[in-house]
Amino acid sequence: MLEKLIQRVRDYSPHLMVTSSRYPEAAVLMPVTRSDDPELVLTLRASGLSTHGGEVAFPGGRRDPEDSDFISTALREAEEEVGLPPGMVEIIGPLSSLVSTYGIHVTPVVGIVPDYVEYRANDDEIASVFSVPLSFFCQDPREFTHRIDYQGQSWYVPCYRYEDYQIWGLTAIMIVELVNLVYDAGIELRNASASFIDLSPRRPR
Repeated sequence: MLEKLIQRVRDYSPHLMVTSSRYPEAAVLMPVTRSDDPELVLTLRASGLSTHGGEVAFPGGRRDPEDSDFISTALREAEEEVGLPPGMVEIIGPLSSLVSTYGIHVTPVVGIVPDYVEYRANDDEIASVFSVPLSFFCQDPREFTHRIDYQGQSWYVPCYRYEDYQIWGLTAIMIVELVNLVYDAGIELRNASASFIDLSPRRPR
């Protein structure tokens, strides 16, 4: 399965926005463990943060002037937030970029990491680091669906619950794109495919 994931991401042509001064840039790393049952490494952001406090996210953040590209941003932020050395990450490729509710142009980057990494959460930013088997998302075990108004369209984004963690918003959109790509899961974001839809006014992060 891991080799299939690597090949499909490498062969993929994601929708990448043209760099523009209109939006500040950011990147996140989507770490996938090198194992027979690959897992996604995620973080729970510290509750005291001014943006997205207490939410599940991939390690990442805004691009610094010294970052050569979005890959450099993703690797730097992952090291700062969870202590993941850049040399332990095999970059596979990007997924489609998105614009968050705060007007940030975010590019997700898929990377393969060893399954024995001891993560060190930056207490100022990260409450915990955890992993979820990628196969967990294949059958679309959503808790419910958020209808999100995004770029003039309605998106129907799954909200997942894994143990004590709720996974939704931009993070869920990125996961769905990866699961659809690797597993042909066919999870639809543009149609109301789930029976329970939460119409609360939430938008992608």
